[in-house]
Amino acid sequence: TEDDLTFSIAKLYFTYGLGSNLVYPWYVGAGTILTTKPARVATNTLEVIDRFKPTIYFSVPTAYAFTLAVEEFPADYDLSSLRMCVSAGEALPAPVWYAWRDHAGLKIVEGFGTTENFCIFLSNSPQEMRPGSCGKAVKGFELKIIDDDGREVPQGEIGELIVKGETAAQFYLHQYCKSQMVFQGEWLYTGDKLFVDEEGYYWHAGRMDDMLKVGGIWVSPVEVESTLTGHPAVLECAVVSYPDHDNLHKPKAFVILNRKFLPSAELAGELIEYCREEMAAYKRPRWIEFVDDLPRTSTGKIQRARLRKEAV
Repeated sequence: TEDDLTFSIAKLYFTYGLGSNLVYPWYVGAGTILTTKPARVATNTLEVIDRFKPTIYFSVPTAYAFTLAVEEFPADYDLSSLRMCVSAGEALPAPVWYAWRDHAGLKIVEGFGTTENFCIFLSNSPQEMRPGSCGKAVKGFELKIIDDDGREVPQGEIGELIVKGETAAQFYLHQYCKSQMVFQGEWLYTGDKLFVDEEGYYWHAGRMDDMLKVGGIWVSPVEVESTLTGHPAVLECAVVSYPDHDNLHKPKAFVILNRKFLPSAELAGELIEYCREEMAAYKRPRWIEFVDDLPRTSTGKIQRARLRKEAV
């Protein structure tokens, strides 16, 4: 409403930031907070919220996780002005959702969109949400999940998400071949793998290039990452495909630890065993590599392709 004041981690050159911190608030006459402080520093974000008192906070999973790791959070910062927290950009692990609710007293409204479609076409609502899911279709958009032959897949089965709506781009500038593959008639082919449950909630499984095939069965890196994030030692992680000595590809996890934990072979084994207990054993990571940071794009998304290359 016009009484709101928005603050977005995503900058204006990122579609998520342009919509959430300029177009949408200006459409209703709300105010916005713009800052040049780097959002990767969690205390910067907390200081902005404490000082300028936004009512709606648009953020990304990484920022929520890094903020939760701040020792003084939330005791030394006043977050009482916030009435809504939103997440997009990447899948938000359910453990992060629950931790934010428990520590900040706020539920995170997660959505999903693409730059090509000018942001969010799937979203939870403040009244109804499923932690870990992308929510339901936003009014005005039609969605399908299809297999490699273009046929709709059964409910609960993973496939590529395609979307139809009035906000889609027409083509990529100077990229004719890519435009033909992505913009097909009225449909936008997202390149994202999802499935929909019996209640109509969509769940992100990963980008098509990021999916793992283990023993002939597709494994979602997002599912493995969400499971790992549930362990108290893990601040953030990324899972990629890695070849074993027989050149068979298995999950490998790059893990950033919370401050109170130190890298060790024993902890790596504990994380692998934790995943074995929490999910189907074949989905567990076979290797754990502890890192201080993860490679990211300019918009903050993890560069899994770069991790795959570095791993090999």
